[in-house]
Amino acid sequence: PSAREAASKGVTKLRKSITPGTVLILLAGRFRGRRAVFLKQLPSGLLLVTGPYSANGVPLRRVNQSYVIATSTTVDLSSVPIPAKLNDAYFAREKANIGEKDDNFFSADKPAPPVETSDERKKDQKAIDDKLLKVIEKTPMLKAYLGALFTLTKGMKPHEMKF
Repeated sequence: PSAREAASKGVTKLRKSITPGTVLILLAGRFRGRRAVFLKQLPSGLLLVTGPYSANGVPLRRVNQSYVIATSTTVDLSSVPIPAKLNDAYFAREKANIGEKDDNFFSADKPAPPVETSDERKKDQKAIDDKLLKVIEKTPMLKAYLGALFTLTKGMKPHEMKF
């Protein structure tokens, strides 16, 4: 194997501040500014997080650890079973059918089909959310904390903050 392949064999080392149950602040993407609970590290090195969806709208998703801030808040995940099927293949998108080329590529005639969440994903989300919410509701104000957006205002220095 080449040096590049050998270097990519290992899984990314997890930051010390990130442990299962840690509340993370997402810094990029569709859910930036939202808080999510870290469930586990996937074989690719990405983090598996969830809002839970019913608390703040963040579904089960993969996040690179360089795009999160770990907070000191934790949730006890001992009573929350995380299925082994939640791996990188579970989140892989289906390949688009690249059959015939469309001459009128930029036409506004046909809009892109809406992406629908499969029933399997909804069922998995609900199973984890139900168990996780029971644990979250034992701690006062934790559900409201997870639902609140993280924002910086003038004069706030993130490198001097304790999360």
